[in-house]
Amino acid sequence: MIFNWNDGGREEAGFTGTAGDCTVRAIAIATEQPYKKVYADLFDLNRKKNPKGKQSPRDGKTSMYSIHKYLNSIEWVWIATMGIGTGCKVHLRHDELPAGRIICRLSKHLVAVIDGVINDIYDPSRQGTRCVYGYWINGKEV
Repeated sequence: MIFNWNDGGREEAGFTGTAGDCTVRAIAIATEQPYKKVYADLFDLNRKKNPKGKQSPRDGKTSMYSIHKYLNSIEWVWIATMGIGTGCKVHLRHDELPAGRIICRLSKHLVAVIDGVINDIYDPSRQGTRCVYGYWINGKEV
């Protein structure tokens, strides 16, 4: 797959240093929303789910519950590509993924893919061998 370095607007939003913010980046890139807005929305969802917790989108602690809830609220739909015990069926490869803007769920990582091009701060494809558990796609495109 082609790789395009893209921080989703993180630097422009004034965030510095390293962070485990792949969820915010992937959503901001794929949905074309400002990084700061996605960050704030996910932060609020994390707080509502766990008021005493320290689940910040910055440290990679955004729950799948919050991610699904957020993406459902903006009409993005989850498409599973793997089930328990089925083995890997879809890899992070342009010929195994649909065209358009999608957010792929990988092991411990989310990444935006736009028309077969990885948009992230590094290439997580493992040369086309990385398994995709599923992806979100804009419900208007399904």
